[in-house]
Amino acid sequence: MKLCQHNNNFCLDKPLKPQYNGGIIVNPDLRDGPKAWLPFGNAKIEFKDIGNDKFVVARERKQPHDSVSQKVHLEKGRLYTFSAWLQVDKGTAPVSAVFKINGEYKHAGLVFAESKCWTMLKGGLTVDQSGLAELYFESNNTMVEIWVDSVSLQPFTQEEWNSHHHQSIQKERKRTVRIRVLNNKGEPVQKASLSIEQRKLGFPFGCEVEKNILDSHAYQHWFTKRFTVTTFANEMKWYSTEVVRGKEDYSTADKMLKFFKKHGVPVRGHNIVWNDPKYQPKWLYSLSGPDLYNAVKQRVKSVASRYKGHLEGWDVVNENLHFSYFEKKMGPMASYNIFKMAQAFDPTTTKFINEYNTLEEPRDSDSSPAKYLKKLRELKPIVVRGNVSLGIGLESHFKTPNIPFMRSALDTLGATGLPIWLTEVDVEAPPNVQAKYFEQVLREGHAHPHVKGIVTWAGYSPKGCYRMCLTDGNFKNLPTGDVVDKLLHEWGGFRGQTKGLTDANGFFEASLFHGDYDVKIDHPLTNSKASHSFKLVSDASSNTQPSPFVFRL
Repeated sequence: MKLCQHNNNFCLDKPLKPQYNGGIIVNPDLRDGPKAWLPFGNAKIEFKDIGNDKFVVARERKQPHDSVSQKVHLEKGRLYTFSAWLQVDKGTAPVSAVFKINGEYKHAGLVFAESKCWTMLKGGLTVDQSGLAELYFESNNTMVEIWVDSVSLQPFTQEEWNSHHHQSIQKERKRTVRIRVLNNKGEPVQKASLSIEQRKLGFPFGCEVEKNILDSHAYQHWFTKRFTVTTFANEMKWYSTEVVRGKEDYSTADKMLKFFKKHGVPVRGHNIVWNDPKYQPKWLYSLSGPDLYNAVKQRVKSVASRYKGHLEGWDVVNENLHFSYFEKKMGPMASYNIFKMAQAFDPTTTKFINEYNTLEEPRDSDSSPAKYLKKLRELKPIVVRGNVSLGIGLESHFKTPNIPFMRSALDTLGATGLPIWLTEVDVEAPPNVQAKYFEQVLREGHAHPHVKGIVTWAGYSPKGCYRMCLTDGNFKNLPTGDVVDKLLHEWGGFRGQTKGLTDANGFFEASLFHGDYDVKIDHPLTNSKASHSFKLVSDASSNTQPSPFVFRL
C-alpha cells in the first residue's frame, strides 16, 4: 500500500481495516452499504465503491455538522477509543468526530483530512451518563464533501484500562533483578537476608518552582524529598533576565540552578523565547527588521551558551502553534531559525516544542496532534544538518480530562520516536474532583511508553499557585499533594524497600522500578554483613531477561 505524505498528515491510498473490528460500530467498513448509517443535518449521503473499497460520502453540506451519522449506546464509566479514516474531495479541511448525547456534544478528536488519500482520525471519549448517542463528523469548511470509512468505537471498563496500565508499567518502567549472593569462596549463600532500598527514582517526576524556594528551608525539604526534576516558572524567561535591553541579569536563575544541582535535581530550561505577544520584554515591541533579529539572536546566544550542558532540556519557542509573534515580525521561518540558533549555541541539549491543548482539548485545531506533527516536520531539516535532539513538550493544563483522547494523542505523537514530556501538568476543576482528575492524568502519562518525564505546574508561592497547589503555606499536603505522595510510594519513591531471602542456590528475584538502589545483605548464622549499590535502567533486554547482579558476603 502506498504511503503518501501530504500537507499535515501521513495518509494512505486505501484505508486500513477498522480497529477492534469496529467495536460497537455496526457496518464499520461500509461493506453493507447504508446499513446503520444515516444523514446528519441536511447533508445528502451516498455510498460509493472505488476499487473494491466501499465508503460513505456526505455532500451538499450547508452547515458544519451536515454529515453522516450512526446511533450508538454509550455507558457511563466506560472509556471509549475511537478511530475513523477520512477524506475530503478537494484540498484540506479539519474534520472532527462528535458524539451528541442527552443534549451534550462530546468531541472525540480532530484531523486534517485531505483529498486523494485517506487519513486516520484517532481519539476517544468518556461520558457522564449512559444513553443513546449520535456519532457524526463535523467540518467548518462546508464546501467539501466528507468521506468516511473504517470506523471503530471500542469500550473498555476501568478495570481493563487499569490492566493495560499495569502491563505497560511492567514492560516500560520496571525490570526483574536476579541477585546472587556468594561467600568469599564463591559458594552460594542460602537464606541470606536482603534489604533493597530505592535511593532515587529512575523516572523523572517533578514540579515547577519559583524563586521563593531559595528562602524557605521547609519548602526545600518538602520539595527535595519528593521530586527528581524541576522547571523555573519565570526566572529564565527573557522578560525576567533582560528587563532593560543590554542589561542581562541571570543571578536569580543561577542561584536556583546551583541549589538544585547541589541536591541532584536536573532542571528543564523554560524558555528561550515565547511566541505569545503578551509575554515579551517591554522594550522588544518597538524593534523590527535587523534590529529585532539581532536582539533575538543575542537572547538565544546569551541564555543557551550560559546554561550549555547544565539543563535537562530547553523549551525553545514556547507555544508556537497557538501564537506567531516572531513569525509576524521576522517571517514564516522565525521558529525554525530560532531552533537553529539554539542548536548552534548548545548542540547537545534536547530542544522541545512546548504547547498546550494537544492532550487537553480535542476541539483545538491549532495544536492538534496533526498540527504538532506538521511543526515537527518543519524542523526536520535541523535534525538532519545539526543532529539536533528534538523533544515533544505537552503542557497538559487540564480541566475535565478526556483520558482516551489523551492516550490516542500520545500514541500519535509517540510514533515519531521522539521523547515526550508532560511539562506543566495541572488540573483546574472543582475541589471535589480535582485530585481525582490529577491522578488520572499522572497515571496515564506515567504508563505511556513514549513519555520520558513529567513536571507538574503546581509550585508553591505566597502570591498563590498558578491554577493548582500541592501544599499549603506550612507545607502540609493538600489532596493533590497526597496524590503525588501516593504515586511516589507506588513508583518506588520515598526510599521504598523490598526485602527477601536467598534460595538454596543463593538467588533472590524481584521486579523493581528503574532507579538507583542500595542493598544490604545479612546472614545471622555467620554474622556476615555487606552493602552494595546498583542501578536499573531500561534497555532492549529488560522485557525478556532478568538483570543479573552477583554480590559477595
